[in-house]
Amino acid sequence: MKALLYKDTFPRLLADMRERPGKWLSRLVFLLGPWACLWMVEILNENDIFSDLDGWQVLMNLVWYYGLFFVLRLVLGRNRRAAALGACLAFTFGLVNHYVLRFRGRILFPADITGWRTAANVADGFDYSPDLYITQAAILLVAYLALVFFCVPQTRRAKIRLPFALVLWTAVLGYSYAFFFTGMLPALGIYTQQWVTQRNGFLLNFTIALRYSSVDEPEGYSEETVLQLMKEYPGTDGTSQGERPVNIIGIMNESFGDFSIFDGFAPSEDPLPFLHSMEENTIQGWMYSPVTGGGTATVEFEFLTGFTSLFQPPHTVAYQLYVEEDMPSLAALAGSQGYDTTAFHPYKSSGWNRVLAYDYLDFDSQLYEEDVVEPCYIRHYVSDLSDYRTIFQTTEEEDRSFFFNVTMQNHSGYAQGWNNLERTILLPDELKQADSTAEQYMALARESDKALEELIAYYSQCEEPTLIVFFGDHQPPLKNAFYEQLYGKKLSERTTEEVMRQYAVPFFIWANYDIEERRDVVISPNYLGVLTAQTAGLPLTGYMEFLADCYEVLPAVTPVGFCTAGGEFLEEKELNEEQREWLRKYEILNYCGMVDLFDEARPMFCLN
Repeated sequence: MKALLYKDTFPRLLADMRERPGKWLSRLVFLLGPWACLWMVEILNENDIFSDLDGWQVLMNLVWYYGLFFVLRLVLGRNRRAAALGACLAFTFGLVNHYVLRFRGRILFPADITGWRTAANVADGFDYSPDLYITQAAILLVAYLALVFFCVPQTRRAKIRLPFALVLWTAVLGYSYAFFFTGMLPALGIYTQQWVTQRNGFLLNFTIALRYSSVDEPEGYSEETVLQLMKEYPGTDGTSQGERPVNIIGIMNESFGDFSIFDGFAPSEDPLPFLHSMEENTIQGWMYSPVTGGGTATVEFEFLTGFTSLFQPPHTVAYQLYVEEDMPSLAALAGSQGYDTTAFHPYKSSGWNRVLAYDYLDFDSQLYEEDVVEPCYIRHYVSDLSDYRTIFQTTEEEDRSFFFNVTMQNHSGYAQGWNNLERTILLPDELKQADSTAEQYMALARESDKALEELIAYYSQCEEPTLIVFFGDHQPPLKNAFYEQLYGKKLSERTTEEVMRQYAVPFFIWANYDIEERRDVVISPNYLGVLTAQTAGLPLTGYMEFLADCYEVLPAVTPVGFCTAGGEFLEEKELNEEQREWLRKYEILNYCGMVDLFDEARPMFCLN
């Protein structure tokens, strides 16, 4: 058989190539098209495909480009038309993505397509002048179209033989099905890139985001069920909660961890002496974060909305995929009570899609690195002290202020220069050998504690009643070997309670007036906004009232595990029937408020 194939097929192909070189050149140009598209789109994506993308990312992007070209070829029947249209489509989407990247600091996501009307409303406020990326991509597009143009045109529609066409359709549809509807991506550990959003390549990241862009409707969900829960939880007016402050300040401190939760932590001195001294007019304890080592935006989303990432697809970030206009939030609640609402992050506005997310969460104004008052830097980031002084100025200028701040000083990595940072905390040799960068992190924590002391001192002297809620977003991304030393065992051998310690960060609520003092409080960020509103005497929506009751049963809810009212740390499969029922109701309301907020249910989530 092989001999016959060789004697008959290959000589015939060689003869055909010699007799009709134009046809084969056309095929070659067609097959080069996806490579040209990838290169062109990644130029617009501000990526270098030779250094910024791994081999598997290049391959998975190319699968989609080849799929596009093959589908166009099957539909149009001509190589030149399919190649030209495929290249133009790729350039168009790449150009749109480039402008999104330029204006928002992150690449195009599926949710942006559904929000095109909003984008069109403000489209005339941007600068669309060509830059170097657009120029380079346009040159590549013109060069490829020139190659296509000079190929010999087909005089008639060239049909692909049915068996081969079936193979192509099967390959395209089969891969698409596996990509979107099976566990292929989670099995390969492939998820959307949310921070440096270019890092998967544009088309791959867009399709992955499309794969994870929907939250599944929970079992038992219906509008009737939501409306029944709405009757049970009408909300509260807040009049019995106590004094309402003039300033409500929320501070989520970047990578702020308290390693005293680990028995194996023995530094030369306490990195957080002021934090540990706080008692008067203070509610304090441990907040169990849904993430560790990264994922800041997930924590702030939970705090501001009361929705939990437990009910989202894994490794997705709501700020990028699920936040929509008029989403219920703590900022909206404060705004309804006459507060001026401000979001502040002393770094680039591009991170985590914050500009759009904060707008949708109903913040009146936003501040970023360029707005910091007399910035002072520790390493390469604005110091906590500079950050807080910006808060001082803003609350002085506003009559009633709800201020939400995400700091930057302690951001990883911890092998940077010691610019404006002293080596103040020494670690035992075994911890230092496990992670040589850990001492820099401890020095940063010490600086955060000093800045915290000045923050509290300032508002202690402030005549206006002020409430401050302070919490870390997650523990720092130190090496696994460091944590194994703290635990005294391999990470794979930990119990659920021990695992949860790596997700624990300190929190407190402090006021410059009398509030009930509490210690050793356990909470997760999805409840912390409710506790803040209760302590500040704000009214609670029906959804927040539900969360307050759910907290009494499951005071910490995270994708990693749960803490029960009895202080047990459990996985979801270990919850009892009562706890599961609360979780079921939580998932239904979470889905309604975050994904399917219909008009009749809106009063349960929003006061205005």
